[in-house]
Amino acid sequence: MDSWIRVLVLVAFLFPVLVDCAVRHYKFNVVMKNTTRLCSSKPTVTVNGKFPGPTLYAREDDTILVKVANHVKYNVSIHWHGIRQLRTGWADGPAYITQCPIPTGQSYVYNFTITGQRGTLLWHAHILWLRSTVHGAIVILPKRGVPYPFPKPHKEAVVILAEWWKSDTEAVINEALKSGLAPNVSDAHTINGHPGPVSSCPSQGGFTLQVKNGKTYLLRLINAALNEELFFKIARHKLTVVEVDATYVKPFKTDTVIIAPGQTTNVLVSADQNSGKYLVAASPFMDAPITVDNLTATATLHYSGTLANTPTTITSPPPQNATPVANNFLNSLRALNSKQFPALVPQTIDHNLYFTVGLGINPCPTCKAGNGSRVVASINNVTFIMPTTALLQAHFFSISGVFTTDFPGNPPHTFNYTGTPPTNLLTMNGTKVFRLAYNSTVQLVLQDTGIIAPENHPIHLHGFNFFAVGKGLGNYNTKTDPQKFNLVDPVERNTIGVPSSGWVAIRFRADNPGVWFLHCHLEVHTTWGLKMAFLVDNGKGPNQSLLPPPNDLPKC
Repeated sequence: MDSWIRVLVLVAFLFPVLVDCAVRHYKFNVVMKNTTRLCSSKPTVTVNGKFPGPTLYAREDDTILVKVANHVKYNVSIHWHGIRQLRTGWADGPAYITQCPIPTGQSYVYNFTITGQRGTLLWHAHILWLRSTVHGAIVILPKRGVPYPFPKPHKEAVVILAEWWKSDTEAVINEALKSGLAPNVSDAHTINGHPGPVSSCPSQGGFTLQVKNGKTYLLRLINAALNEELFFKIARHKLTVVEVDATYVKPFKTDTVIIAPGQTTNVLVSADQNSGKYLVAASPFMDAPITVDNLTATATLHYSGTLANTPTTITSPPPQNATPVANNFLNSLRALNSKQFPALVPQTIDHNLYFTVGLGINPCPTCKAGNGSRVVASINNVTFIMPTTALLQAHFFSISGVFTTDFPGNPPHTFNYTGTPPTNLLTMNGTKVFRLAYNSTVQLVLQDTGIIAPENHPIHLHGFNFFAVGKGLGNYNTKTDPQKFNLVDPVERNTIGVPSSGWVAIRFRADNPGVWFLHCHLEVHTTWGLKMAFLVDNGKGPNQSLLPPPNDLPKC
């Protein structure tokens, strides 16, 4: 009898702990903070006064409640980039897609469960250009007792890559929209909020990663930049890639990682060199004739016991247009596809979609700098116009007149997409979605166009992971290209680069009811209209249906 009492007492003590572990509460206060970088200061929008913002820690299957309180003059919304949000689209975050933004002086609780996911993701503002400083890491640990499918590291570190403007980023994009031309590029890149010493401000310090000889470290790399893909490397150290976008991959060694805005990459680095200081570099990748911020951000890998005045071993970043370096990395990515973590690639397809992504030029009588025209962007020649009522709200409550379901599944005008552009560069404006039945399978080929300039577009799909089954240069060939698809162990992601003058094919299963944003993660292109949404209908019964909205959902 005594033993039973002891067991009951033990359970009583343990049970609250187990419950507390399952539900995690965070408070995000969106506030202005004066921040100094590049030897100049400016007021910036931050979460809890931090740049980058706080890291959100959780375990697989935890429920997360984040109360976001808006104390700034801008409307605010937060996106939990890469979180599946199964049946909880109200917590996804993109303004006017799944929610109306949080007005000044009000708050909203994002309530979601992390189902079947573990790894590194990110959160960021999803309205205006606020995510330039309103962003941070999401670290999802495996369930207790479940090991990593790679050697356990001695320690882990979050490494967030981003961009910094001396000017107010809202003023930068507003001026560009007024002129009809492209916005000014950033003034620096940053590693965990710091550019490192630059010629215009040599006194500023950079981020330092402390390591011990013989130990291995897991670096959780995140590209939170607004508009630029970045190379990442550490002098004289190999990086073992083990995960991208919170999905495990077959490990491979590289000296350079390529990472697009919205993407994450986990790498193991062993402190296997002589004690000293080693340069960490983040530099831009752009293989098209487009202006980028060409400043390299630097940090230091610092072996313990190394004197502060020890010279730093340097490394040269790849050339800005080093397409072979980027391709070497991207072509090495394969899903782990183990018994525990299988690659469930759809083998049969219900919807075969072909989307062109690129730029266009529309009339703008007030755009004097643009000679009466403005640069726009589109998918299948539709420049998406943001609604004033959130799409998910309109769908759930059957509010008419907010969107139409006639988004084209194929390009409305056929031309040589990667060759000579058509003479008519006009696009069509619209708030259009593509409707999918619950659990239907989709193959989507994303095709870059050479209109104005070919460019690599990192495309992000909300609410789903997808498998990148194929890619190539030139125009997609419906007969020959599918024969080369990898349907066994393609990499699984939530954000994928469409190659300059090329295409990429992805597959996913529409097993998440709601309205899900698809857009370029170069913020300038999103602003210009390179975006659309999938509307996934409910399936059968409550477990396949969108949950009703929470009571505190912001109103438009």
